[in-house]
Amino acid sequence: MSAPAPSPLVIVDAEPLPRQEEVLTEPALAFLAALHRRFTPRRDELLARRAERRAEIARTGTLGFLPETAAIRADDSWRVAPAPEALDDRRVEITGPTDRRMTVNALNSGARVWLADFEDASSPTWENVVTGQLSLIDAHTRTIDFTDPVSGRSYALRPDGELATVVVRPRGWHLDERHLTDPDGTPVPGALVDFGLYFFHNAERLAERGRGPYFYLPKTESHLEARLWNEVFVVAQEYLGIPRGTVRATVLIETITAAYEMEEILYELREHASGLNAGRWDYLFSLIKNFRDGGPKFVLPDRNAVTMTAPFMRAYTELLVRTCHKRGAHAIGGMAAFIPSRRDPEVNKVAFEKVRADKDREADDGFDGSWVAHPDLVPIAMESFDRVLGDRPHQKDRLREDVDVRAEDLIAVDTLDARPTYAGLVNAVQVGIRYIEAWLRGLGAVAIFHLMEDAATAEISRSQIWQWINAEVVLDNGERVTAELVREVAAGDLADIRAELGEEAFAAGDWQQAHDLLLQVALDEDYADFLTLPAYERLRG
Repeated sequence: MSAPAPSPLVIVDAEPLPRQEEVLTEPALAFLAALHRRFTPRRDELLARRAERRAEIARTGTLGFLPETAAIRADDSWRVAPAPEALDDRRVEITGPTDRRMTVNALNSGARVWLADFEDASSPTWENVVTGQLSLIDAHTRTIDFTDPVSGRSYALRPDGELATVVVRPRGWHLDERHLTDPDGTPVPGALVDFGLYFFHNAERLAERGRGPYFYLPKTESHLEARLWNEVFVVAQEYLGIPRGTVRATVLIETITAAYEMEEILYELREHASGLNAGRWDYLFSLIKNFRDGGPKFVLPDRNAVTMTAPFMRAYTELLVRTCHKRGAHAIGGMAAFIPSRRDPEVNKVAFEKVRADKDREADDGFDGSWVAHPDLVPIAMESFDRVLGDRPHQKDRLREDVDVRAEDLIAVDTLDARPTYAGLVNAVQVGIRYIEAWLRGLGAVAIFHLMEDAATAEISRSQIWQWINAEVVLDNGERVTAELVREVAAGDLADIRAELGEEAFAAGDWQQAHDLLLQVALDEDYADFLTLPAYERLRG
């Protein structure tokens, strides 16, 4: 596309950052302006469509496969584009934010892929947005290093050996970037900022090396949203003169509505698609959000009681594998979020056994790879997939034609035996407060109770609390979940945190604000679509 002189973007209320001028160049901002002008109106329409669909789900209490796209599902002739060499073997992928230490550690981890995250594992402070782009630029020019100011430990890319392939996850369509607006004051969608800056500064270099640019697409709710991303890719490649089809995208199937449109999503992105991922935590959040007022049959038990062996979760993951392999795409499994303890080997032993069982199950089910959150888990996941794959890069030849998933199977929540417990309510409050407090200080990936938590964790926590109150759930101890009970638990947890930290450390954090925000989004009658929307208004920086 020839680039007409677009309206300049305005940097709003942001303190200048070191090396910011290397990222926010005039040509880069002109590129963002072109994307914003062309695609933000359609983004806005699709967000409105989400609300309409949610209202329809509330009215009908069900979901189904789309009749208007039946022909796409029935057509056995189409496939996604062949995977480029750098994305052919994805047996272990590590995830994490784009700070400099994580960048070095992830690239050195031994994983085949690093999901460089601007989304749920990153709190979108202006500093994180800009310096994350610098981390990736420096990584691709192999000039990145980092020295921990506290420990003095230095981190650098290893000089020999293969580094992980970088796949960038931009923010979801629903989040704006308040620090970049057009002259009318309309903010640029965060998705276009994260995608656009990375693409503009790295696409040509990566294309020459056959290493990308590659992306993970989060929070997708329909094939129409996938179509919008495909249009963004086409325009971006044309703008920089990069061959069409160079971009590859993996879509996270982490919303219940997207689970009914997997084939259509691959079809819309087929020239740029490389796979689908089972984003298990956000998937549970989406299920609760969409069916939150659907009565007792849609009430989920404690988060940790919903394992991947639950019938409705098995239906979701097995359908994903079958869909991907039918269309020549990679099927990537879910997150192993355990964080090893340096002090408690017994905790590690139990957790490692659970991780190994989870990854063995995914490999045996036909997945081509899976996620971990910590470098120490890479060898465990690698062993599980090496056992099944051997020297093969994937197992797309396993078509899983034995899988037959009906529409009702994906929402058969009432097949679970487990029920909500008081301990589960306490854990939801504890994790919600601790995660939100860290997020407000600019930390998006947080170790809490030996698990690496991201924004999906807090979303599940507050959504379950909201649902349990509105469904008048009675817990295992006989107590009914009420707003008063939640306030009591939250007040007790806040007091425990204050006692543990001491007054000075407590006051230095955002604990009271985190407590208040959790209660706001968990107790308000009007359910906020995303916790991060009101949280963004309170974010430092």
